[in-house]
Amino acid sequence: MAELMVKGVIFDLDGTLVTSSLDFALIKAQIGCDRDADLLDFVESLPSPYMREEAMSLIHQHEMQDAQHAEPIPGVLDTVSFLKSIGIPMAIVTRNYSKAAQLKLERCRLGLDYMLTREDALPKPDPQALHMVADSWSLPYQHCVYVGDYKYDIEAAQRASMHACLFAPVGLPDYAPQADIIIERFIDLPAALGLHHRARTDQFA
Repeated sequence: MAELMVKGVIFDLDGTLVTSSLDFALIKAQIGCDRDADLLDFVESLPSPYMREEAMSLIHQHEMQDAQHAEPIPGVLDTVSFLKSIGIPMAIVTRNYSKAAQLKLERCRLGLDYMLTREDALPKPDPQALHMVADSWSLPYQHCVYVGDYKYDIEAAQRASMHACLFAPVGLPDYAPQADIIIERFIDLPAALGLHHRARTDQFA
C-alpha cells in the first residue's frame, strides 16, 4: 500500500500499544452508567460537580491500578523502533487519564514522548486531538494514519480525514469493515502502510 503516502503515525494506547484489563462493565456499574452509554459522556452529564468529581475519582483509581500491570503488546517495541529508524513521526492519542497513561509509557519503555490524553483535547471519537498532532507536524491529515483497536479509533480517524487502521489481534469485530487497513499482528504495520518499501528504497538510494 505504498500509494497511501503515510508520513505520520498516531497510535491509540490501551489494547493497541500496551495491554489493558480495565473492566468497563464494572466501572459503569459502580457509577450507575448504562452499559451501552459512553463512560466519559455519562460523567459529563452528571448534574452536580460533586457527583462528577466522585465518578471521575473512581475511574482514576481503576486506570492507575490498570497502569501498574501494563505490558507492551508483542511486536510494538520492534515496530516503533523501525518507524523511528526511517524518520516517521509518531504520537499517542488516548482517552486515558494522563497520570495512568504516563505510567504505562514508563513501564513499557515505548520511547514515545508525544502523547495527548483526554485532558489535552476532546476525547475520541472527536478528531480534535488527531488534528492537533498532524498540525504540530505540519502534515496534511490525509498523510497520517491512526492505529487503534476500537470503533472510536476508526471513527476518530475518519472524522479527522486520516487513514483508519484497525489492530484486531483476536478476531474481527463487527465494525472492522469501516477501517481502511486491518492488521492482526502489530509487527505487520509497516508493511500494511507501505513503509517497508520506503525503507528498502532508502537503503539502496
